[in-house]
Amino acid sequence: MSRTVVVTGASSGIGEACALRLAAAGWRVYGGVRSTDARSSLRARGVEPIELDVTSPEQIAAAADAVGATLDGLVDNAGIAIAAPLELVPVDELRRQLEVNVVGQVAVTQAFLPLIRAGRGRIVNMGSIAGRMATPFTGAYSASKFALEALTDALRLELQPWGISVSIIEPGAVATPIWEKAAKTAETMLRAVPPETFVLYAEAIEALKKAAAHAARNAVDPVDVARAVEHALTASRPRTRYVVGREAKIRAAMALFVPDRVRDNLVAKAMRLPKTPPSTPPKAGEGAWG
Repeated sequence: MSRTVVVTGASSGIGEACALRLAAAGWRVYGGVRSTDARSSLRARGVEPIELDVTSPEQIAAAADAVGATLDGLVDNAGIAIAAPLELVPVDELRRQLEVNVVGQVAVTQAFLPLIRAGRGRIVNMGSIAGRMATPFTGAYSASKFALEALTDALRLELQPWGISVSIIEPGAVATPIWEKAAKTAETMLRAVPPETFVLYAEAIEALKKAAAHAARNAVDPVDVARAVEHALTASRPRTRYVVGREAKIRAAMALFVPDRVRDNLVAKAMRLPKTPPSTPPKAGEGAWG
């Protein structure tokens, strides 16, 4: 009898890689999607798509009903990224970041836990090394991943009496569309910023773009993350945390062993962030992107 798993955010990137790998291994996979195109693509490759927006209580409840009575695995993967200086992040966008990446994950877990308990299944949360060490301009995203670390730790202990394993995956940069989407969102947000405010961060944002391009060139394949997820779901002794990729391992070590001020200096140097405030005011009529 095949095992059953639900993977949220399965339309692309890490979620898609997880869904396809598990389906190839013989699992019955329900892939949470929001778009019609993704639905057709997943079905053609052996994944059963279900409509699942993690911010919709109605869709979450309907998805749990569609799965049935028992569940062997839940991969809480759906997420978004908001990237911008915290001073410039609209509060509504911060709320959206936390609603999807934190509240949505809890809501999905609550809905599927009775099925997990009945099937003596496992839960895997998709974290990030950003949940151990925040970097400039990803404060909102990092906050959501720090929160997911806490939720995973609490849930792991709370579900121990039922023998339910709870793991978190902590990749570094992964070659997925999430940061392309984040860049578009950031561009829209920053275009609305008054020039006199935007100029405070213009040089740093240019440095961030270059650092992001470098990270993208060295990003790990989503398949590497999917491999860790499969291990968490199948190993006789699954790890509580899976650090995926060289960059993630370096940052994990820095978070544990390097003093804050030293780490700040290392990050600022690596990202080539400016050391002093800007001295040139914006030109008249100049917008967020010049």
